[in-house]
Amino acid sequence: MKKIFSLALTASILLVSCKKDYIELQPVSTVSVDVLYKTDKDFQDAVIGGYSTLQNQYQNFWIFGDIRGDDAEQQIVKNDAWSTSDAFLLFSDANLLRDTWRNYYIIINRMNTVLAKIEEADAAVITNKNRHVAEAKFLRAAAYFDLVRIFGDVPLLTKPITTEEAYQTTREKVDKIYEEVIIKDLLEAEGGLAAKYTGTDVGRATKGAAKALLGRVYLTRKEFGKAEAKLQEVTTMGYSLLNNFNDLFDYSKDEHHSEYIFDIEYGENVGEGSIFTNRFMPNSGLMAETYGVKGIGTETNSPSPGLIAAFVAGDKRKDMTVGVTGGFIDKNGVFKPLPQSTSQTYTKKYLTSEPTADDSKANWKYIRYADVLLMYAEALNENGKTNMALPVLNQVRTRAGLPGYAGLTKEDTREKIYLERRLELSFEGHRWFDLVRTGRAYETMKSKNMQPFMTVFAVPLGQIQVINNQSVFPQNPGYN
Repeated sequence: MKKIFSLALTASILLVSCKKDYIELQPVSTVSVDVLYKTDKDFQDAVIGGYSTLQNQYQNFWIFGDIRGDDAEQQIVKNDAWSTSDAFLLFSDANLLRDTWRNYYIIINRMNTVLAKIEEADAAVITNKNRHVAEAKFLRAAAYFDLVRIFGDVPLLTKPITTEEAYQTTREKVDKIYEEVIIKDLLEAEGGLAAKYTGTDVGRATKGAAKALLGRVYLTRKEFGKAEAKLQEVTTMGYSLLNNFNDLFDYSKDEHHSEYIFDIEYGENVGEGSIFTNRFMPNSGLMAETYGVKGIGTETNSPSPGLIAAFVAGDKRKDMTVGVTGGFIDKNGVFKPLPQSTSQTYTKKYLTSEPTADDSKANWKYIRYADVLLMYAEALNENGKTNMALPVLNQVRTRAGLPGYAGLTKEDTREKIYLERRLELSFEGHRWFDLVRTGRAYETMKSKNMQPFMTVFAVPLGQIQVINNQSVFPQNPGYN
């Protein structure tokens, strides 16, 4: 999958206009759309266009999921989106918000077009129709899930529409989007997706990915009974934790292992590399040379003192997650201090050699099995099954070299699960959304300038200005 994104690049470009139209739509009658959907490969390429845009969007997802929360901080002041997000000063005119909105609606528009065109296609020719439909619905659901978590109410589109129709489209309530698209799409997707893939198809969304994402959706909506049932299904599908936590982030090994469920795929030397290795490393030439990293570190997304202090002695995840404060260990086992002018903490989760700057092979781990186990434990506990939840939670703790829990109350177990998610999944885009969905965001972040309305981000200013009518298309409260 890392190598086939570029195969559909030309087709993908044709699907979306470069004109900065409202929610990035083009008229559905254009010749470029009409001539593209004829063969099975045409639909495969069109679906890859959705993966490709998701790949582009997730280069910056950490600015929402990590730097916004309490696990990460911007130590070196910069006038960029990561510093304004960290300081709760990211407002509606930010390019990041504009590009994020645009990227997700590009995915949605592409998948809506795929779903519309495939209904008209000759089933004898489109031999993988069920898979194309299932993948398109998975990608559309994933895009909408991120949109509502980031922006709240957003326009709900389930079919191709013209630019003129788009101007009449208002924001729909989050609950309606969950019920009419996200949940429905994922339920249908899990029925049409394969359990696993081989060869160049590895990396596509699978049945397990759809079930795991749906479990996350149910947990976000506090539908704990449904979350428990769906996540329990994932535990029966053959996934297992790797024995060594550090192997998850050893990029000399295959990233598609027993714990892998779904990644945002990147690949070096094919124009599809990620920027995470450079982005999260301190600006130290010696450190870059030691780890074989080309280019400089951008010194962002640095572990906070609070996160570092949360690790107890013996936790095997600590070194990989938060590195060594103030320096690094060279190839001879010698501590080397970092320059005082750069960030003094860093995560090693994406630190790997790379032949070209900002062209790393490190994937973004969208869902892995440890996340599923922790979500499952949370759902069990909230459903009053604490004695069943603790052994599930303890699987993750045991892998980390820590003793398991026993005899805890439901309330104590809840807090232990929240802590374990923080220690296990930091710098993987979860912390901020965990704080919001569990109602702890404001109390945790108010000392960092957060206001109560900031559980969602501002809708991009350009989207508000296009309609220019707050009664039809309002800004989120507090951002006017």
